[in-house]
Amino acid sequence: MDNKEQQEKRPDSVLDDTALNQIADQKQDHKERIQDSWYRCEQFGLDHSSRPDFATLPKGTLNDLMDQHRSLLETTENEVLPYYENILSNSACMIVLADRQGHVLNTWGQPRFGRASAHGLIGGNQWTEMRVGTNAIGTALITGEAIQVGRDEHFLRANRFMVGSASPIYNTKNDLVGVLDISSDAYLPQDHTFGMVKLMSLSVENRLIFSAFQQDHFILTFNTNVVSLDSHWSGILVLDESGTVVSANRRAEVVLARDLALLNINQIFDIEMREVRHHPPSMPIKLRSLGRYQFYVKVIPPVQQVMRVPDFRQRADYVSPSNSLKEKPQEPVMAKQSIPDNVIPLDELQHGDEHVERLVRQAHKIMEKDIPILIHGETGAGKEIFVRSLHYHSSRSSGMLVAVNCAAIPSELVESELFGYEKGAFTGAQNKGSIGLIRRAHGGTLFLDEIGEMPMPVQSRLLRVLQERVVTPLGSTETYPVDIKLISATNRALKKEVDEGRFRQDLYYRISGLNIELPPLRQRQDKAQLIQYLHNRLRQEEPGPELSAEMLALLVQHPWPGNMRQLVHVLKVGMAMADEDMLEEWHLPDDFFEDLNEGNLDSSKSHDAPDDRHEPLEILIPRLLSEYKGNVSQTAKVAGVSRNTVYKYGKLR
Repeated sequence: MDNKEQQEKRPDSVLDDTALNQIADQKQDHKERIQDSWYRCEQFGLDHSSRPDFATLPKGTLNDLMDQHRSLLETTENEVLPYYENILSNSACMIVLADRQGHVLNTWGQPRFGRASAHGLIGGNQWTEMRVGTNAIGTALITGEAIQVGRDEHFLRANRFMVGSASPIYNTKNDLVGVLDISSDAYLPQDHTFGMVKLMSLSVENRLIFSAFQQDHFILTFNTNVVSLDSHWSGILVLDESGTVVSANRRAEVVLARDLALLNINQIFDIEMREVRHHPPSMPIKLRSLGRYQFYVKVIPPVQQVMRVPDFRQRADYVSPSNSLKEKPQEPVMAKQSIPDNVIPLDELQHGDEHVERLVRQAHKIMEKDIPILIHGETGAGKEIFVRSLHYHSSRSSGMLVAVNCAAIPSELVESELFGYEKGAFTGAQNKGSIGLIRRAHGGTLFLDEIGEMPMPVQSRLLRVLQERVVTPLGSTETYPVDIKLISATNRALKKEVDEGRFRQDLYYRISGLNIELPPLRQRQDKAQLIQYLHNRLRQEEPGPELSAEMLALLVQHPWPGNMRQLVHVLKVGMAMADEDMLEEWHLPDDFFEDLNEGNLDSSKSHDAPDDRHEPLEILIPRLLSEYKGNVSQTAKVAGVSRNTVYKYGKLR
């Protein structure tokens, strides 16, 4: 293999150790995203010499698609692009707007890189990874995050004439509706385009919010600087007449570091809705958020003021006189709130498995008690899905669900990530300090996944938090009260970890109130119904083929060593390959059949795993990695741990 082919196999291989040590965290994340994208391209059957397959839409279909996205197109062209006209007129680049399937809706500007038939950035062409390889539009759609794809980072050589910078666009329901992309000649300077496309996508989202709500809702913009209140980087909150947050832009949730949906304005800022209603329009006001952070806020009243007569009978605690004579006082009933689309309803977590039905019922009841929950289960068995459903079906649903993977955070950073830190508490700390994940979960739910991987010193501090219900950030003497519902999860036998001195006994009994064993997919009594259910949910997100009886039978007999996570990936790949045709065996990835054929062998190895667990992880993981020639998946399977744990103890990062 020559040098060029080696670079195409690993796009980061030209970097030496010294350079890698100097790369910022965000560049490390970028490199991993590009590597993940190249892996997906290989799974799709592409190679570097493949030609792009744009699957160009017929003109009539494209016109229908543009009509469906008329609001997005007009907002981009008429309300956002004019702000950047001077900058873009001096750059040889092309702006591209694509829908959530990667179809190009429209383009603006003149590229320097030749005819439209050559570069493919024309209306109706589809820029997905499966058809065009790694590219800014397709990779932004899969990751849901902004990305810049450099010349040699494109998987297909045919696309290495350009650099693409793309940022996803989310609507007022936080659904991804499109992608904005700036593509230019690969030999032109690119420093400004990535920041610009992120700013432009935020601008589009903000204008969509104003278009949807300005007519009859109050809109608050806020920023740390009064002169920046009208900038596209400002946070935006949309309030109904009672002060409930009905929508917000992404910037607001990032700045305030909490889920804002359906909170009241008095839970966010030190102001009541009656003050908001009577505040002079567009006059900045200085407010505090969460008791300590200072912002400048501007109130924009509805375009059409609606006169409403107060009716005190609409209050939640109102009881009519006739009912008050007949009924005895009852405890207040928790108002039923709508759950997000990506949360599975409680009654859909099982489809005939009596064991799962019983533990769901138990956990739902305990969610309203001051009792912690400890979930045991294999990696990928659906522990986080289960916890998300519990949270959003509890009285804490208006608070944040903060999920922490204890194995994924480097051991030296776990303490600062969980408990927060003051300004300058340690080298590399942010200038403004950090609130910490535990305090972010105040009023909500804290989910500590893979808690068995938590370092001993952090276990001691966590124990104090659970006992005293206060948090002391690193570098501070001040304590902050916290109200959290604690749910922990592990794929290890914690009692054995306690006996062997790797987990504190007092912490174990503090977190193990209700113990739940979530069965792996292969042991589910409702496996066939569950597979059918997950397939139907995926088809709601993206149109796809039905499951034939033969295909369902094939999926049911699979051992599923990766559990629910593996099932979802297999179904997604199969649906993408089938492209609305009937799902057949050749649509499924090769490793699906490897697991199917080696099920008995894997099962025997998994029986040996408990004997290995007596060995400390820092010795066990490197030994297994060497034995299986660096195969992370096989090492994780035999050791009975997650891939993150293998990376952590195998020194692979």
